[in-house]
Amino acid sequence: MYNKIPELEPDDFYINEQGFKVFTEKYHLKRGYCCQSGCKHCPYGYDKRTNSYKK
Repeated sequence: MYNKIPELEPDDFYINEQGFKVFTEKYHLKRGYCCQSGCKHCPYGYDKRTNSYKK
């Protein structure tokens, strides 16, 4: 269904103050699809609250 998950590079994510891994926009674009998890840097415009994509 989905493509193979790409290998992580150093600028694909960062660790936030709470210790969580946060994926960057670059990584999301490299992955090639939206996971609909409400990611902070989602380049696809998905809004988890409304379960819709912004135009």
